[in-house]
Amino acid sequence: MSVVEQYARARIVTDEDAGDEPGAVPVVLRYDAATDPRSVRVRLPGPHEWAFPRELLERGLRGPARDGDVRVWPCGRVQTVVEFHSPHGVAVVQFDTKTLLRFLGRTYMAAAAAPVAG
Repeated sequence: MSVVEQYARARIVTDEDAGDEPGAVPVVLRYDAATDPRSVRVRLPGPHEWAFPRELLERGLRGPARDGDVRVWPCGRVQTVVEFHSPHGVAVVQFDTKTLLRFLGRTYMAAAAAPVAG
């Protein structure tokens, strides 16, 4: 299986609702080794989806990392923040680090099992 899709719960804060304290919302983490082996996708509620390098997510679990409009950094010992910038604003998503580690592990297993294009 070359596709990994993991459902997660995350806390989302956007600059549009700066005064609100939203609860956990469903987020979809997706990886497709066959079509885009270097990227992961994060789909937030509504029509919001970002693709960014899988390597950025890995680096961001250890320390602040940035690639274009996406920033990732550890927040304490058990949380990781992913920040997305777009023309419509900024979305800050806080994940349990263990959720992202589990997802990354599954992506590496999928990449190893995927047939090599040639």
